[in-house]
Amino acid sequence: MIRRETLSTAHRFGLGARPGTLDRIGDPRRWLHAQLDAPAVVPPPALPGSAYYLRQEYDYLRARREARSNDGDAAMGFRERFGRSQWAELGWRYRQAVATEQDFVERLVRFWSNHFAVSADKRTAALYAAPMEREAIRPHVAGHFADLLIAVEQHPAMLRYLDNVRSVGEQSRLAQRQRRNSEDDDMPRSGLNENLAREILELHTLGVDGGYTQDDVRELARAITGWSVPLPRDLDAGATTAFRFRANAHEAGARRVLGQRYAAAGEAQGRTILRDLALHPATARHVCGKLARHFVSDAPPRTLVDRMADAWMRSGGALRPVYAAMIDSPDAWAADARKLKTPDDFVVSALRATGTLPGDPPRALIGLLGRLGQPPFTPRSPAGFADEAAEWSGADAVWKRIQAAQALADTVADPDPLRIADGLFGPHLDADTAQALRRAESPREGLALLFASPAFQWRS
Repeated sequence: MIRRETLSTAHRFGLGARPGTLDRIGDPRRWLHAQLDAPAVVPPPALPGSAYYLRQEYDYLRARREARSNDGDAAMGFRERFGRSQWAELGWRYRQAVATEQDFVERLVRFWSNHFAVSADKRTAALYAAPMEREAIRPHVAGHFADLLIAVEQHPAMLRYLDNVRSVGEQSRLAQRQRRNSEDDDMPRSGLNENLAREILELHTLGVDGGYTQDDVRELARAITGWSVPLPRDLDAGATTAFRFRANAHEAGARRVLGQRYAAAGEAQGRTILRDLALHPATARHVCGKLARHFVSDAPPRTLVDRMADAWMRSGGALRPVYAAMIDSPDAWAADARKLKTPDDFVVSALRATGTLPGDPPRALIGLLGRLGQPPFTPRSPAGFADEAAEWSGADAVWKRIQAAQALADTVADPDPLRIADGLFGPHLDADTAQALRRAESPREGLALLFASPAFQWRS
């Protein structure tokens, strides 16, 4: 007998049932714990690292300068030069999401990718958003939050998106040289950029109510001056890292953040601050609250968040005990625990339900997500895409989902809505949806009705 908890395992903790998933789950909690113990997914070697993309980008910019292209030509040239790589990144990401049986871990990857949001509509970050998920998030998704935090903040996607590559300490050697060179002209000077430091404190760690001040923002910003990416001269053919510490741009000296003094230590000073932020109680509460909201409900029980935050602090920021505390809590399996699917959830779960892999390149899939309001890696805000039902349940959004349900049904070669519904819900399919599927004029219409049904819209 398929229990209600089995459905939650597949649909709320995972990315949606694939054919046969419900029969394979067995004990729901054990199924989820086992995924945390499984080896990390290794992306295919055909997807290059960020250092490779940097070299390619520098070659492109040099050629553009030599050709003296205008901005319109540059945008078109960028798409032509790198479009195939970006399609390859997205294609692998969505094929992985549709085909994996480790979809609890895959959902965690997507959670962290949205928590550390980078928007690819900023051209300087466009090539690196998908690689950041592969290189910085996937390897650390079941490790320690501090390692995940540092890997993300030192990735070129984040350093470029939040302008830290342009941040120069006020008294750094580079700033002093710029002042000397610009005394007799109007040449602009680089300065301290607080964007990354502010988002680290407000979004990535403590939260907006985490007790930091503007002085803390500025001190952290100074500590991470010099965190940048390699210049062309730094990237030989064998270069594998896309992070570079520029000592001449770093604001040397001791810093004080949240009342703690940090001695001058170059690049290590910023890393030490991040490790302390990762273990701050406000960080535990803020991030565990987001995790509980993503997996359980828009207003998760305080007892659940407290349990997860306690596991965070007791484990020194290890993420696996935090996930385990959530999985093992009765609050996570309550009858009223459910989440409205985001557009990405909706589309991925429909593809998983039918076993339909996205095309290569996945143009139709990405176009559909764009029309639904959630184009991949394009939240247009460092806060990421919204995770509450109110943001995705307006009249226009509902109408677009109905249209998308038909488009998704049209991609299935041999639709059988009753069989697919049984694979999704087993004996728990509600009577109204079952009756609508039986009365559909055609199997394809029945599948569209299934995808548009309230039962399919929720991760419950």
